[in-house]
Amino acid sequence: MTDDFLAEKTQASDWFRSLRDEIVAAFEGLEQSHDTGPLSDAEPGTFEVTETSRASDDGSDAGGGLMSVMRGGRVFEKVGVNVSTVYGTLGERAQAAMAARKGIPGMKDDPRFWASGISLVAHMQNPHAPAVHMNTRMFWTPHASWFGGGSDLNPCIEYAEDTAHFHATQQAHLDPHGADLYPRLKAWADEYFYIPHRKRARGVGGIFMDDHSTGDWEADFALTQDIGRAFLPAYVPLVAARRVMPWDAADKDAQLVHRGLYAEYNLVYDRGTKFGLETGHDANAVLMSLPPLAKWV
Repeated sequence: MTDDFLAEKTQASDWFRSLRDEIVAAFEGLEQSHDTGPLSDAEPGTFEVTETSRASDDGSDAGGGLMSVMRGGRVFEKVGVNVSTVYGTLGERAQAAMAARKGIPGMKDDPRFWASGISLVAHMQNPHAPAVHMNTRMFWTPHASWFGGGSDLNPCIEYAEDTAHFHATQQAHLDPHGADLYPRLKAWADEYFYIPHRKRARGVGGIFMDDHSTGDWEADFALTQDIGRAFLPAYVPLVAARRVMPWDAADKDAQLVHRGLYAEYNLVYDRGTKFGLETGHDANAVLMSLPPLAKWV
C-alpha cells in the first residue's frame, strides 16, 4: 500500500514495537528480581513469542505481528504483550460499524485500512498486585486517520496509594500536552471501562482516548508516545511493592471473582476485541486478554 502517510505509518509501527520490547524486558526483570515472598522459589517466567497473521479473504498478505505471552511465572500468572500491523480492506460489517461510529463517508467505495498498535493485559499471581491493561494504536483509512488507546488499573484488592500513584504518573506525562487533557481522558476512561450490566467500573480507572486527530500528526503521535511512556513508571512500582505480600484463600477467591468482571467486559463491550475478530486477526492474539482462571458467584 502506498499513500501520503507511508512515513508516518512506519514511524508509528516502529514505536509500538520498541515499546513492546521495553515492556517485555521490564516484566522479565520483575520475574528475575522476585527473590522474597510468595512464589519466590519458583522458576522465573519468560515470554513465549509467536508470530501472528491476519487472514485476508483472497489469501494476500494482510499483515500480522508478535504475540508475547508469559504464563505461570513468579509474579505474573498470565501476561500478554502483543504488537501488530495489519492492513487490507474492511468487510461489510466493519465498514458499517466504522461509518456509523465515526461518520466516515466513502468507506463503501474505498474500504482500505491500515492499523498498528500495542496491546497489553497482565493478570497477577499475588491478589494484592493489580491487574492492568494498556494499549495504543494508530488507524488509517483513505478518508481519515487517528490515534487511540490508554491504560487502566484493575486491582481486586484496592490500595488508595496505588490508585493515586497510577493516576499521578499518567497526569505528569499528559500535562505537557495541555492541562485539560488528563481530566478529559480520565473521565473518558471512567465512562468507557464501565460494565453496564453490573452497574460498576471494572477497575479504578486510568486514561482513554479514541478518534484522536487534531490535524497535527506529529503532536498527536507525541501524545500517543507519552501515553505509552507513562505505563511502566505508573505500574512497575506497584507490582514491586505488592508481589512480596502474603495472601490467603480468601484473597485468591476475591481475585478470581474480580477476573470474571474483566472477562465479561472484554467479551461483551471491548471495541478492540470486536474489531480484531471481525477483521480476521489471529483469534488467540485477540483473546489474549482473558484471564487464565476466573470465577462467577
